Amino acid sequence: MVNTAESTSAPEARSEAAHSTEAAAAAGAPARQGGKARIALIGTGGRSEMYIRAIFGKHADTAELVAFSDVNPGRVEFYQKLIQELGAPGPVAAFDPADLTAFIQANTIDRVVVTTPDYTHADYIVEALRAGADVVVEKPLTIDAEGCRRITQAVHETGRNVVVTFNYRYSPRNSALKEIIQSGVIGKVTSIDFSWVLDTVHGADYFRRWHREKKNSGGLLIHKASHHFDLVNWWIDDVPERVFASGGLKFYGDKNAAERGLGPRPERGTPDADAPATAEKDPFTLDLREDERLKALFLDNEHYDGYRRDQDVFTGGITIEDNLALVVEYQGGPRLSYSLNAHSPWEGYRVAVNGTEGRAELEVVERAAVTSSTDKKTVVDPSATPIEEDDAIRRNGERLVVQRHWEAAYEVPIVNGEGGHGGGDELLLSDLFNGPGEDPLGRPSGYLDGLRSVSVGIAGNRSLESSLPVRIEDLDLGVDLRRGN
Repeated sequence: MVNTAESTSAPEARSEAAHSTEAAAAAGAPARQGGKARIALIGTGGRSEMYIRAIFGKHADTAELVAFSDVNPGRVEFYQKLIQELGAPGPVAAFDPADLTAFIQANTIDRVVVTTPDYTHADYIVEALRAGADVVVEKPLTIDAEGCRRITQAVHETGRNVVVTFNYRYSPRNSALKEIIQSGVIGKVTSIDFSWVLDTVHGADYFRRWHREKKNSGGLLIHKASHHFDLVNWWIDDVPERVFASGGLKFYGDKNAAERGLGPRPERGTPDADAPATAEKDPFTLDLREDERLKALFLDNEHYDGYRRDQDVFTGGITIEDNLALVVEYQGGPRLSYSLNAHSPWEGYRVAVNGTEGRAELEVVERAAVTSSTDKKTVVDPSATPIEEDDAIRRNGERLVVQRHWEAAYEVPIVNGEGGHGGGDELLLSDLFNGPGEDPLGRPSGYLDGLRSVSVGIAGNRSLESSLPVRIEDLDLGVDLRRGN
């Protein structure tokens, strides 16, 4: 990797080096000199497993999981069993989320890992910071402007750190595009075209879970696209300024189903316990009995909280969009044209970065087609769990092409590692638990990166409501996103 040869960011924006310094401090090494960081994890759903395996695996020498916490005791018990399989000498402590402050202070917790539903992030982040712990939180940082203001105030009052885990930055293909832009080979960035498509396995899954209500997730502009907006912010080292959005629920939901004549449907994908599995599968239903892990985590624990992981995607009550388009203006001058579709027949993304000296194009196919094959259907997110397919037309893979003005195009090789996101998850976890080293690409992310990414989605949601462009400074997020104060 090479360091920046020519800055493509706004003159007012902070330099990549300054950004890297702040982010490195946020993602820094364990708090205890010569010992292990004492960690409490809150939220024992699917996303927590990556951290748990890391703590009891490669990073056991720098981190200690002191406790789990969840509103559902059955899911806590699921992970208690898992850590025994991973070699833990015994169960770890469990505490009620309502007792977070007391537990942090009584047990000298250094860091709290938050993997709860999005609408709870601000509450747990603020409480943990004020109780004396740093925080690692899954994206998004939070779902609305009020949550941003509360987090910003708590960070300023306590001086503690918040890390938002943007693992897409660490994916080799995305790092390769960052390196091309940073090198100056395509000149100063003028615009970005970014199209992301979620297929009818992965995309549909957001419409059967808690994400389907915007009050819980902020919609796909925040829950999903905050990843994508962070990539753009990071790729071009710039800060979003104004957003115009358009979109709606065009495919999922009861009204769309009725228009297409789908007929009556069950409220959930898993039949009653005594009902036999049917030979003919509905491609839009999720039978939790067919996946051992989902059954153990969710179906077997419904009696505690009533949460259904398998709601039908064509029922009423869905308040998020499945088709979205945005124009984002940046302080340094570039414009982003972004689109998201959540019912595509294939999954992946295409991004093109235009510069004064040429253009870089990245195309990624993560799943070439959704068929009736049950082995592909059970892989919800093909970026996290790569799959092999035999498709003669659309092939799984990735391609980064660069073309300067007056020259022929050339392909940039991408070298992947082992594990999810092309090995990116392993790099992220290393930064989290060992502390980041020198990184000319500035991949470690601080809380300002989290604010900058969700600011686009928050502004986009307001634009959807008003049909007008929204300036991010009018959101009053409690901090200058450019200067960080």
